[in-house]
Amino acid sequence: MQYNEIFDRLWNDYSKQNASAGRVKTLFEKQGDKVVNDHVAFRTFNDSRVDINKIARPFLQAGYVESGQYHFGAKKLNAKHFELPGIPNAPRVFISELLLEEFSPWLQKTIANALDAADSNVFDDEKLIFHGRPWNKISYETYNKLREESEYAAWLYVYGYRANHFTVSVNYLSNIGSIEDVNNLLKESGFTLNTSGGEVKGTKDELLKQSSIMADIIPVEFEEGVYNIPACYYEFAERFKNEDGELYSGFIAKSADKIFESTNFYKK
Repeated sequence: MQYNEIFDRLWNDYSKQNASAGRVKTLFEKQGDKVVNDHVAFRTFNDSRVDINKIARPFLQAGYVESGQYHFGAKKLNAKHFELPGIPNAPRVFISELLLEEFSPWLQKTIANALDAADSNVFDDEKLIFHGRPWNKISYETYNKLREESEYAAWLYVYGYRANHFTVSVNYLSNIGSIEDVNNLLKESGFTLNTSGGEVKGTKDELLKQSSIMADIIPVEFEEGVYNIPACYYEFAERFKNEDGELYSGFIAKSADKIFESTNFYKK
């Protein structure tokens, strides 16, 4: 698949499940701006069946190259980001993986059981990123117990392989302005911002500012019944030029650490 086909398919799935994303995009377009994707992110486990390398396959085939590595000590994650050389507007791809060995035997066993229950052919499919949750049964009790150790693990247990979030490039929002202006517009329009670490994560000196709205709350069917839980979210990134005059293209681990919390459980 061409890179634009991949992102179009991901966006269609993501925006159908998460209505706020479409509303935000429409809001920006009504200001006369074109919405350009800064990056799309995925979550996975460091199990060899589904690790970063497995998730990255369709992007590598589309010409993407690895462009950065990151570690999140508090969240117990590793991550990589990928870029498409020669096409400045192509979205970056950010893939993180949970370091299972750093969690309790119960969490490790729970995730192993889920992966074992899935059809192994799904993991061999190079288009794994479109499959959603490849294991069928999920328990609300298990979801909540996973949350006690890792909100990240709990989210992935429920939603599986799909875009965790898309990100608007604030640099292209010429009619709105800075990320602070974006946040003000979002709040005025009734969206709830992620305030963990402040509404804006990062600084101009760090060459990257980020913010996000909290994930949509949607109904999900568990073995015990239907419960409303957080799904996916929309992020916003403003990048700045380095001393060489080049726009910074990487990520700031301490900022991303707080952005991850946009899918933490909450009630409206």
